[in-house]
Amino acid sequence: MLRDVSVSAIVAGFLSALINFAGPFLIVLEATRAAGLTDAQTASWVWAVSIGNGACSIALSLFTRIPVVVAWSTPGAALLIASLGGFSFAEAVGAFLVASVTAAVVGYTGWFGWLLARVPGPVLQALLAGILLPFIVTAAGAFASAPMIAGSIVVAFFLGKRYFDRYAVLAALVVGLLVTWATGSLREVTPSLALGGPVFTMPVFTPAALVSVALPLFIVTMASQNAPGLALLQSQGYEPNDRLLVGVISTVSAALAPFGCHGINLGAITAAIALGPESHPDLAKRYIAGLAGGLTYLLVGSFGGVLVAGFQVIPSETVSVLAAVALLGSALTALKGAMGGDARAGPAALTTLAVTMSGVVLFTIGAAFWGLVAGSAVYLTLAPRRERPRTEEGKESAMT
Repeated sequence: MLRDVSVSAIVAGFLSALINFAGPFLIVLEATRAAGLTDAQTASWVWAVSIGNGACSIALSLFTRIPVVVAWSTPGAALLIASLGGFSFAEAVGAFLVASVTAAVVGYTGWFGWLLARVPGPVLQALLAGILLPFIVTAAGAFASAPMIAGSIVVAFFLGKRYFDRYAVLAALVVGLLVTWATGSLREVTPSLALGGPVFTMPVFTPAALVSVALPLFIVTMASQNAPGLALLQSQGYEPNDRLLVGVISTVSAALAPFGCHGINLGAITAAIALGPESHPDLAKRYIAGLAGGLTYLLVGSFGGVLVAGFQVIPSETVSVLAAVALLGSALTALKGAMGGDARAGPAALTTLAVTMSGVVLFTIGAAFWGLVAGSAVYLTLAPRRERPRTEEGKESAMT
């Protein structure tokens, strides 16, 4: 393993965790506020999702030798902001537990992998491109609000691509942080989470919470996170064991549910940073990025609010542009795969891309799910019709 260690892979793994804490993590914090949690319960929630991410990323990356990046369910956290208000935290924990156990069953049995295997490859690639491209496109807005920061990151990245390809993202990170500091753009953030360990909450199961929280949480986690996560691994040339990955991650999520874990799953957006060519040109050595990301999660989870606040001092412009340049390689690979289909797969992939990028949310389910449904529906609709076999009489008439 020591021979496989590289600076580029370590940086890619660190960035995948950094961007999760600097951006989507705020949605998790908002969900804890919506649930009316105490400081101790909030710290426990942070501990649970961080330790779950780190432990699964390290264990599965070592076991499979592929870069397995685990993340908390960001769409799930966004869903919880609106749905937790009417339930006690014990009822919410019961819903978290049921959603994770259901995901584990679907994963271990292979039902999820079987269903995903029926989706055309270009459609899955378009789904992934639709998830990644908005992060690249919206990063352009940073040039208006912070032109020095955004410009320095982009210039450093492409100069790095020209002269030292493997360390282009590292160059962008170092230059971006230096320019952010030099321009006085670092934000003042006071740690709001006390250092603390896990706090156990006895689950309570109620029909209302299971229908309103557990069911939609299960759907958005599987459709908006695990499906793109597996598609991402496949797009980079890996052959992931969907039963192992989804099953183990969901089992750990269920074990941590009584401590506040609302759901962990395969990463998609942040995982693309660790899985892309910027991590390492050799596919067999990119698993180091999964280990680095996992170690970062464990460190943050162990020290709680102090390190989280440290991540949050970095302004959004720096984070968004760093994410954009780090995601370029994976987005390009996904676009090539999406547009490489035949006359039937092409329109289906384009439909998936358009719906996914639209950001539409219907019935509390995000655009990734509807993009997958829309693209698959177009693919089935364009299936060629089977010609009816001619009878002998029909053949003679045709010859006449």
